[in-house]
Amino acid sequence: MNKKVSLGTAVTLMAIAAALAVAITMVYSIRTFNDKLYNIKEREATYEKLSQIDKIVRSEYYGNIDEKYLMDSIARGYIQGISDRYALYLTAEQYQQQLENVEGKKVGIGIDTVCDTSGYMLVTEVYPESAADIAGISEGDLILQVGELEVTTQTYEEAREALEGEAGTKISVVLRQDNEDQEPIELTRRKVEIPSVYMEVADGIAYIQITEFADATANQFARAIENASREGAEGLIFDVRGNPGGTIDSVSQVLDRLLPEGDIVSATYRNGETKVLATSDEREVNMPMAVVVNEKTASAAELFAQAIWDYEKGQVVGVTTYGKGLMQTIYRLDDGSALDITVAKYNPPKSPNFDGIGVVPDYEVKLTADQAQLLSEGSLDRDSDPQMRKAKELVNAAILAKNSGSSNVRQEGESGEASGGSSSAAS
Repeated sequence: MNKKVSLGTAVTLMAIAAALAVAITMVYSIRTFNDKLYNIKEREATYEKLSQIDKIVRSEYYGNIDEKYLMDSIARGYIQGISDRYALYLTAEQYQQQLENVEGKKVGIGIDTVCDTSGYMLVTEVYPESAADIAGISEGDLILQVGELEVTTQTYEEAREALEGEAGTKISVVLRQDNEDQEPIELTRRKVEIPSVYMEVADGIAYIQITEFADATANQFARAIENASREGAEGLIFDVRGNPGGTIDSVSQVLDRLLPEGDIVSATYRNGETKVLATSDEREVNMPMAVVVNEKTASAAELFAQAIWDYEKGQVVGVTTYGKGLMQTIYRLDDGSALDITVAKYNPPKSPNFDGIGVVPDYEVKLTADQAQLLSEGSLDRDSDPQMRKAKELVNAAILAKNSGSSNVRQEGESGEASGGSSSAAS
């Protein structure tokens, strides 16, 4: 039996509902207002204290104030005070350098060097199509003089900086090649792409080292994959040991070539909102894979390893990674300086965020102290590298399984114990 509600009752209920809505809105508004008022008072106290300091210093300090240095120092101190261990204040000059680092290009003669035991500058790498490459400078050459500056242990850093400069400007260097000192040669500085992907095929496996994820990395990686296929590779081993990371855009483009259709990375912001940052299309590489990591594998490089694991494309070998799952964004200021601050946590495709945890390898394989030293110097032979040997064993087993009709890439090799997979196991 239906009961009728009188008009008076209906009006009363509506009035109560409206009153509740107004009350809730007022409570929320008052709370929001109080929070904002508290923040305003806190900021006023901060500005007042800074103003007091400034008045005292300017009236009493016995010395001259470098206004630019003072402003940079204040900004740097503010960023240090927010307890964001990854945050940075960048001067205008540092900001321009950071842009070059993100781009994966730099202006110079196109070499990497270390300080040799003799005190001279030892060339460890020559970038393709650079001024140094065109001039015939080779790995192993020594640079004795840069411009008018004699290279010694004390002047090494100054000499390195002197090799850089504006595109189109010239610098002279004196080389020692094959133990013979050469006549000075003049080089023209230019913008060159910094190699971040190195590939070699051996015994049917492509060994691809990725040293960072800069803007230039994606195209270099695409060429490496194409060349690996052209050279008959049946499996892939990715070496991201010592890779400090890079940009989300770069690692997403690299992963897009490897992974099937689906999410690559998402970010969770301070308000709790989670947003997908990048997805992969249906194109993928169907080769057995393994990723080799170490404790210096960080940030985007950890995402790279975890994403391959999440999509069951390959296994992870090495030791637990650094554990940085926080995303920074650079904000340029009006005077050309910039702030680089943490804005979100970024998440792998399927596993939980690994910040403070790291990516835990399927197979934990450690290096000895001597092996780790050789790895840092770039001279650890692949056959003497236990982490590479384990990765090769896994990829060869997966190739054999694939050729025999099995599709399970997570097969255990002949030796080594699985340590439980990924960061999801650790969390």
